[in-house]
Amino acid sequence: MSVEILTFGCRLNTYESEVMRSLAAGQTGTIIVNTCAVTAEAERQARQAIRKAAREQPDARIVVTGCAAQIDPAAWAGLPNVHRVLGNEDKLKPESWLPDAGSAVSDIMAARETAAHLVTEFAGRARAFVQVQQGCDHRCTFCVIPFGRGPNRSVPIGAIADQVRTLVASGYREVVLTGVDIASYGPDLPGAPTLGQMVRRLLAAVPDLTRLRLSSIDPAAIDADLWRLIAEEPRLMPHLHLSLQAGSDLILKRMRRRHLCAEAMAVIQRARALRPGIAIGADLIAGFPTETDALFAETVDFVREAALPYLHVFPYSERPGTPAARMPAVPKPVRKERAALLREAGSAEVRRFFAEQVGRTVSLLTESGDRGHTEHFAPVRLNRPVDPGRVLAARITGTTDENLLAEAA
Repeated sequence: MSVEILTFGCRLNTYESEVMRSLAAGQTGTIIVNTCAVTAEAERQARQAIRKAAREQPDARIVVTGCAAQIDPAAWAGLPNVHRVLGNEDKLKPESWLPDAGSAVSDIMAARETAAHLVTEFAGRARAFVQVQQGCDHRCTFCVIPFGRGPNRSVPIGAIADQVRTLVASGYREVVLTGVDIASYGPDLPGAPTLGQMVRRLLAAVPDLTRLRLSSIDPAAIDADLWRLIAEEPRLMPHLHLSLQAGSDLILKRMRRRHLCAEAMAVIQRARALRPGIAIGADLIAGFPTETDALFAETVDFVREAALPYLHVFPYSERPGTPAARMPAVPKPVRKERAALLREAGSAEVRRFFAEQVGRTVSLLTESGDRGHTEHFAPVRLNRPVDPGRVLAARITGTTDENLLAEAA
């Protein structure tokens, strides 16, 4: 059995899992579980996966890492068949994956150091993910991630370009820039480049990259260069996903976010004015402590007014040690009910957005079988199977509740 990796959580974890896959290459009988700490449900799923792996592969060595393992290593070390628990920093060090014995340690170290920085493949995926920063300097009251990831650290632009260039050479047509708080990119680097400046230089350095996409971004920190790219750069996809969290000013203040509703709405309106047709999504938390029915209604109204087609909705989950965990809680059944109502509001916006696409010719990144995503990140089902990883034109012929229907050109 080769190295098996089970990944939970964000796109940053997806990237780091591929780094670990290369670092641990050759360690047969090893299962790496890359955990997430954003919600209690994410932790539950990881624990369940570990117990299942221990039952089904009792001879395997399980290595647990990721944010949940970083925050509470002892709890994960006590699970069945867990051989090691690695912190987030250690998991990306070549020496952490050295075999227990071997004579060519220096050669192994050199090879793995290179692999750690130059991921060449994302198994089973048509698009690639590239880490541009790590950690977060902000302290939202609900978030435990700074405890798992540490302070903001940015990847030098040259290293990002090398990684993207390697992935393009491997055949990837689309790359997603990811991190914990990508809008905070750059202040720790020489010259303090902004995210927009880095993206502009990256696109210039890798002219063969067809499509570039950004992961979730803080609406309070979009810089001038990024606004210009949104307006003018065709290789930057017309798709913006905002770390919004709520549509109520009072809840945003209690979350200790850096924006209020009017500021978030101004970002959305500016993006649409600069890039007509841009698709905009948002992360939202339902049932945050102290959220009343009236405050929740403000968030639903915001979703409808902003016409947000892509929502990533979490029922609020208490995270130990965070200020929000000490605030008056909303009952869990109410949180789940509100999350469902938010998703329903988002579904109505998805249907409207999909209907607007009918009759248009779109640029499609093909995935497995007859599936793909447009430049707006709308899911598409094609009229015939195609090879994955291609960018092709397709005409939208119809919709379902879940995707667009299209004919490949």
